[in-house]
Amino acid sequence: MIQTLLGKKIGMTQIFNKKGEAVPVTVIQVEDAIVVDKKSQEKEGYNALKIGYGSDVKPKNLPKPIKGIFKNEKKRIDLPFKKILKEIKVDKEDLDKYKIGDLITLEVFKDFENKKVDITGITKGKGTQGVMKRWGFKGGAQSHGSMSHRRPGSIGSNTFPARVLKNKKMAGRMGGKRFTVLSLRVEKVDVENKYMLVKGSVPGNKNGIVIITKSKKDN
Repeated sequence: MIQTLLGKKIGMTQIFNKKGEAVPVTVIQVEDAIVVDKKSQEKEGYNALKIGYGSDVKPKNLPKPIKGIFKNEKKRIDLPFKKILKEIKVDKEDLDKYKIGDLITLEVFKDFENKKVDITGITKGKGTQGVMKRWGFKGGAQSHGSMSHRRPGSIGSNTFPARVLKNKKMAGRMGGKRFTVLSLRVEKVDVENKYMLVKGSVPGNKNGIVIITKSKKDN
């Protein structure tokens, strides 16, 4: 069974479960992905499907090596250009089941309600931030004249080692990193309308692409 899909984060809302309790959920739209290439254990050393996802892209916006994946005369491939390319590892059974040009739909996750998934995305970028916002520092005295309200304080020792140690929590760029949230419960899977509801929040901005993977911990 395929255990990885791509989706687009639409936003958050809430639903009511059978007990009448409000459950915060994230709406993830899962459009059909197209198989553009196959990787086999015999040739590449692992079994995987390379899929194209997202809206169609104009040929002028893609480099020639990427174009050759979608349109290849030798392999007789003529597929629409997609914005995103992603390899997903599969079993030998799934590798033989799908052919180039086939669609992978939300149907493969239709039985995932009340099961757990791991979701990976790019966190919201917040630019350069100080230590209080970035790391949750308490800050200095708020009294008049303290001059250390939001300063980081001492960052190292004196003569030895005469440098700032690595991994010191300091001001800098915050967000914009790949992050995975583990074990989120799937509340609903709507195959017809191509969306799923996942309890809790997932990383990324609205309309950001996320990777949905069957949880390795709880299922």
